[in-house]
Amino acid sequence: MFPDKKIRVLVVDDSALARQMIVGGLSQDPNIEVVGYAFNASDAKSKIELIKPDVVTMDVEMPGMNGIDFLKQYLPKHPIPVILVSSLNLRVFDALEAGAVDFVRKPDAEESKEVFFRSLRQRIRAASCAHVRHRPTAVAPMAAAPIAPLTGGVLHHPANQTIIGLGASTGGTEATLEVLKRLPADIPGMVVVQHMPVGFTKMYAERLDKICKMEVREAVNGDEIRPGLVLIAPADLQVKVVRMGERYTLSCFPGEKVSGHRPSVDALFSSMATTVKCHMVGIIMTGMGRDGASGLLAMRKAGAYTIGQDRESSVVYGMPMVAHDIGAVTIQASCENIASVLMTHLKTGK
Repeated sequence: MFPDKKIRVLVVDDSALARQMIVGGLSQDPNIEVVGYAFNASDAKSKIELIKPDVVTMDVEMPGMNGIDFLKQYLPKHPIPVILVSSLNLRVFDALEAGAVDFVRKPDAEESKEVFFRSLRQRIRAASCAHVRHRPTAVAPMAAAPIAPLTGGVLHHPANQTIIGLGASTGGTEATLEVLKRLPADIPGMVVVQHMPVGFTKMYAERLDKICKMEVREAVNGDEIRPGLVLIAPADLQVKVVRMGERYTLSCFPGEKVSGHRPSVDALFSSMATTVKCHMVGIIMTGMGRDGASGLLAMRKAGAYTIGQDRESSVVYGMPMVAHDIGAVTIQASCENIASVLMTHLKTGK
């Protein structure tokens, strides 16, 4: 999925020191060519039109027009993959909502520049293959999709006898939100693995909790998986489902990387395939690579209903494509329709 030619990158940051660091670090990668830099959003707009880069890296907070306003104004007419390079800042999620593809946390005293550049290079490669989708508004889809509770009728798969696992990577923060905000408060217990830098999973969970009907929070070791609760896997920890009699809990631990990631979608899905004895559903969404594909296949072989995001709605059709190609996916759907597919299955078994 990586391009044959070098990936042309424009670096946007108001800090000369940060620009120098990012330009210098990326220039050492033989597959990346830094074709220019800009010191603010206005400068970036003119440079993008002149240089025509493949990917833009951009700070969120800049004097004048910030990165969020730039994305809202520029991307609808000129879609280009933008990666945020930001400190630990809640506004990152506003920028992702505005159309940014992914983000990387700026290195601090506790994080080495080597780790930072490895993560940034990986995301630039993914972004170079990304499909930038225009989101007209943040609230219109919710108004168009009323949320009906599961309770009050005969269910084919009752909420207290079902566990749902969801995995995503590049483009997944907003795609997962598109699914969760369409689901009712009494949804079966869910575990979500989203590849994300340390420090951001808690903020992401808090953001989802404010928007969605169910409770959403960052998982801690030993959390019980129960209806009405969505647990977000903590960054840099593996998560596995553990059976304790009739109950299921989540184990969060500092294990080795699986399929190149920690947390790993494969680690979650594989644990569900071997541990969960009640009904289960696996959902794999946008992301580069193949994390989650083999685990989802194991779930399907164990009797799970599996959903894969389709090509058209994926920012990067990597993980769901591999899962589909190896036979791990029962049905494909857009991120806007996955919730209705899931609800229909829970109510009817189809």
